[in-house]
Amino acid sequence: MKYLMLVVVDPSLEDTEEAPITIEQWVDETYGAGKATDGDRLRPPADAKTVRRRGGKVLVTDGPFAETHEWIAGYDILEADSLDEAVEIASRHPMATSGIIELRPAWPLDL
Repeated sequence: MKYLMLVVVDPSLEDTEEAPITIEQWVDETYGAGKATDGDRLRPPADAKTVRRRGGKVLVTDGPFAETHEWIAGYDILEADSLDEAVEIASRHPMATSGIIELRPAWPLDL
């Protein structure tokens, strides 16, 4: 099953625990085992555009949709047999100790 793993930065959180492995080790381990298929870091919210269609007009605004201190810094697409396995993979990501990892199961349109 596919899971979207969002890597979220929260500048208000302080590092309280050392990461179990480096990001390079996590990438080698996870992508090397075929448990992740795509991913990248993302530009900061200041570089984002929000797009809406209202009343037949396209509205484009700068930055994120909601005002928040947290922002999505990157993503990975995980391939895991279960949510428990996806959680285990995500828990080893270095940002799990100094940020937030959000997992979302894919919901295919044909189901």
